[in-house]
Amino acid sequence: MPTRIATGLLVTCLLLTPAAGLRPAAAAEADAKAVVAKGLSFLREKGQDANGAFSPRAGSGITSLCVTAALLNGAGLDDPLVAKGLKAVEGYVQPDGGIYGSPRLKNYETCVGIVCLVEANKRAGDGRYDETLKRANAYVRGLQIGAEGEVGKDDPQFGGVGYSGRERPDLSNTSYLVETLIAMGAQDDDPAIQRALAFVTRCQNLQGAGNDTPFAGKVNDGGFYYVIPTENVDPSTSERYTADGGLRSYGSMTYAGFKSMVYAGLNENDPRVKAALEWIGKHYSVEKNPGQGTAGLFYYYNTFGKALEASGKAKIDTASEGERDWRQDLIAELAKKQRDDGSWANSNQQWFENDPNLCTAFALLALSYCQQ
Repeated sequence: MPTRIATGLLVTCLLLTPAAGLRPAAAAEADAKAVVAKGLSFLREKGQDANGAFSPRAGSGITSLCVTAALLNGAGLDDPLVAKGLKAVEGYVQPDGGIYGSPRLKNYETCVGIVCLVEANKRAGDGRYDETLKRANAYVRGLQIGAEGEVGKDDPQFGGVGYSGRERPDLSNTSYLVETLIAMGAQDDDPAIQRALAFVTRCQNLQGAGNDTPFAGKVNDGGFYYVIPTENVDPSTSERYTADGGLRSYGSMTYAGFKSMVYAGLNENDPRVKAALEWIGKHYSVEKNPGQGTAGLFYYYNTFGKALEASGKAKIDTASEGERDWRQDLIAELAKKQRDDGSWANSNQQWFENDPNLCTAFALLALSYCQQ
């Protein structure tokens, strides 16, 4: 797993320009810790149900994300938000070892549930979740396509995983799996991570570097896309496709792919990582999800922060603005977008990002990666 390079400076203060209707009374300077505290207060006072869950109608995932966000931002196990939230997460543990509320989302929900319990276990120091984590780890490993030799390495779906397991693998779920295995202590040469790398590579618009699908050279910009089509692409059916049937790269998936490659042990000498960083430099933004606009913006913030933290990079060399301190930029943008009640929410409802619990969890997770 890569070593994080400390920049030697904890960014705690920055200049803000309040957006219309958002934090109208905010001073010109804002303390990042105060932004986090306000977000945690929202989750405690308005976001959490009496039984400890967050937005349970959506399954268990948002609860796990909220509790993890609290833990990574300094909340203790005795914090009511955390204590009640962990009880709720425990209630989602299934007889098959998974941690999920919805069978349709069992990979994603189990992955974020594992990360939550790993963080709780670290702080408890008594191994209280060891057995649960052991079973959950085996469960998500078993969801990966190719884990049992049912398909070979030449199958485009090899190494991937989808929301419900082996149905239509996608880059988002595969990146969650890789991050989860790393959280569980797996090394970059773990067979499951290397299988995942094969799938991740096939989701990159890069010819001649392991992507043997017919889409590799049509865009060839080093970015990543969400899913590998199994049928011929009709460009008229979606803006995701180029005129010649290529798959457009976009921000959240590019950071998900880059993060997975870092966890799989690749460095900047590898053409896949080099190409991904070039795409990131050309499309660097904390104001939008490049290629998607406001769609999935808070997922993007979380993935952006986690990927860059994992890479150890303190600054990004951008095409239009030179070197940027991504931590300062991310803190400033999230502080600007925070609502009066301490929450965050996306006006674009795609992928449930109109839910303030989900967006607040993603924002707080992103802010936790800005700590040194």
